[in-house]
Amino acid sequence: MTRPFKVLGIQQIAIGGPSKEKLRTLWVEKFGLEITSTFVSERENVDEDICAMGTGPFKVEVDLMQPLDPEKKPAVHATPLNHVGLWIDDLPKAVEWLSANGVRFAPGGIRKGAAGFDITFLHPKGNDEFPIGGEGVLIELVQAPPEVVSAFAKLAAA
Repeated sequence: MTRPFKVLGIQQIAIGGPSKEKLRTLWVEKFGLEITSTFVSERENVDEDICAMGTGPFKVEVDLMQPLDPEKKPAVHATPLNHVGLWIDDLPKAVEWLSANGVRFAPGGIRKGAAGFDITFLHPKGNDEFPIGGEGVLIELVQAPPEVVSAFAKLAAA
């Protein structure tokens, strides 16, 4: 079975809580991460600070998320480690191949994410039609920009 794409590395981790203030205390004040931008979406019920760890193509996002309305879904605070994002070298090919091989995706398809990259999510649970899910973990697949693909290729060749 030839896979037509590569998982290059971790693009992000997303951490949810009832309030970003406590998350900022640890991740920004104590660990020293920098808030690089913010993202608010009523559709996704989220108010998040996008922080950075590392630099260049190996930078990892740490998204600190709180719900706009704690009574609505998605409940970004209900699972503290909300999701893990993975850099993918060819997102459309990955989605096509994974779907054809029984992987379940969450509704929404490929779309622009908070950081401006094309993204999609693997559903945390499989079903009858698509039996493979994240086994309880929401997984975001993120289209890596050319400089990230190139940097990982150079690292692999070293």
